Amino acid sequence: MSYKLYDTAQGIYLSLLQLTDAEDLLSLRLHNRKEHQQFEPLRDNDYFTLDSQRQLIAQRIEDSRQDNAYMFGIYLLSGELIGQITISNVVRGVGQFADIGYLIDHSQQGKGYTTAAVQLILKYAFRSLGLHRLQAAILPHNNGSRRVLEKNGFQAEGLARRFIKINGEWQDHRTYAILAEDVLTREE
Repeated sequence: MSYKLYDTAQGIYLSLLQLTDAEDLLSLRLHNRKEHQQFEPLRDNDYFTLDSQRQLIAQRIEDSRQDNAYMFGIYLLSGELIGQITISNVVRGVGQFADIGYLIDHSQQGKGYTTAAVQLILKYAFRSLGLHRLQAAILPHNNGSRRVLEKNGFQAEGLARRFIKINGEWQDHRTYAILAEDVLTREE
């Protein structure tokens, strides 16, 4: 399935990652391995292989078929992959919520691309998927990510102690959330 979301003013689009994107995704991960390590779980060396990235994309394609997760690439209008944004852990029934996570090439940070990508994913999550709430958890010292969330209207909800094992250590995370009505009423 090919699905694209555009923000031409910001110069980006989102597209569900396909197996043909595995080489570009691997290149993105390798290029950012050192810079992103402080924000990522420890990964075995085999994670940084073409086969592993193909497996990850294949799993996310299946996850999207099952309505469990959706992994998009963040692209410049030229077609260059500069990041990734994922809706994951989709809960249906009485919950109707999911988590989001994202990464951007360190050389592209500070240009507004991540903020624009989150804005696009919010519209997709609330309009197309019909979710009620999106949530994110970030390291307290990750000021860039905090700014991205706040610019998009996410509200801080609290501190999740020793929430996720990042860079080999259980670390606290600041939790943020946004509701469908927060986004959809802004558009009216």
